[in-house]
Amino acid sequence: MKERRRKALILFLRDRLLNILLFIIVVGLACGLYLLENARYPGLIETETIYYFILLTCFLYAVWLLIDYIRQRYYFDQMYEALERSDDIGAATIIQAMATEEQKLAAQVIHDQHRTYLNELNRLRRQQELHNHFVLQWVHHMKTPVSVIDLQLQESRRQPPAGEAEWLQLMDSIKEETERLTNGLEMMLHTARLDKFEMDVHLAKTPLHELARSVVNTHKRLCIRYSIFPRVEGEAYVETDGKWMSFVISQLVSNAIKYSRSKPGSKTLLFRIYAVEDGAVKLEVADSGIGIAQHDLPRIFDPFFTGENGRATGDSTGMGLYLAKQVCNRLGHLLNVQSELGEGTTFSITFRPRGIHVIESAYG
Repeated sequence: MKERRRKALILFLRDRLLNILLFIIVVGLACGLYLLENARYPGLIETETIYYFILLTCFLYAVWLLIDYIRQRYYFDQMYEALERSDDIGAATIIQAMATEEQKLAAQVIHDQHRTYLNELNRLRRQQELHNHFVLQWVHHMKTPVSVIDLQLQESRRQPPAGEAEWLQLMDSIKEETERLTNGLEMMLHTARLDKFEMDVHLAKTPLHELARSVVNTHKRLCIRYSIFPRVEGEAYVETDGKWMSFVISQLVSNAIKYSRSKPGSKTLLFRIYAVEDGAVKLEVADSGIGIAQHDLPRIFDPFFTGENGRATGDSTGMGLYLAKQVCNRLGHLLNVQSELGEGTTFSITFRPRGIHVIESAYG
């Protein structure tokens, strides 16, 4: 503490060297004037008076410096303590005893920067936690199709399929599991790219109807297997990124198939593309699946939220709709949902004519 106080006093005096020098100059000028006046009018001012003036002004100035130092020493103590604890993330909060307006402004800047740093640190920690949780969950889900394929291969080696129908059934089953692996890898890849979204986006005039048909074509086998009949109504060209929107629509189609396959009979998967007010275009993806419970609707875009349907099927990561929402937000599109339990679900994406400028404000 004594060493800290000594350093604080030296720093205090060093900062006031110009002030002390100015005081000496002023006192010297005053004494010079006294001496000049005494030379013009001998005996007017006694020499002891000049000495008294010098001692009195020096004493008053020293008292002022002492009071000013006492007033600010706690500030210096806290500054040195914060420097000694520089490895501590909360060191900046130690500085509280500000004496001057300048110190208050400096402390305010430090505290504001510290708060901003903590907010950014918490955001990055939260992002890292989400990433780690997703990786662990992704690995868990990827183990399932690998195990199923391994078991099927072992079973076919132990007892080879007798006929062509059994071989086709085995190949279809393996194909389904490999598609699950592919979808999982695609989701992981897009999750990694989302952090650098602005470097992986290419905006162009995109035929929305062709994009929808292309996504449907990639899910054609599952649609046939579960008696789901897709249909695309309407045509429109929109400003968007075709690759990212293909990923978003693919997530919606995957969910539609996942939550429609358990219903018996034929099901529909309808894509409606039409113009709305202010020159916007809307794409609706409507399925006739099991629907979403009303109390789950506000949370379906939250990361890792699976809801009643996800827990029932057991193969939901809770990340598909979250990523779809994030992509739409960054592209300036609106993603909404309406659903009736037992009747089906309709997701809608609204492509606003000026919505794409959200990218410019976010990354420009």
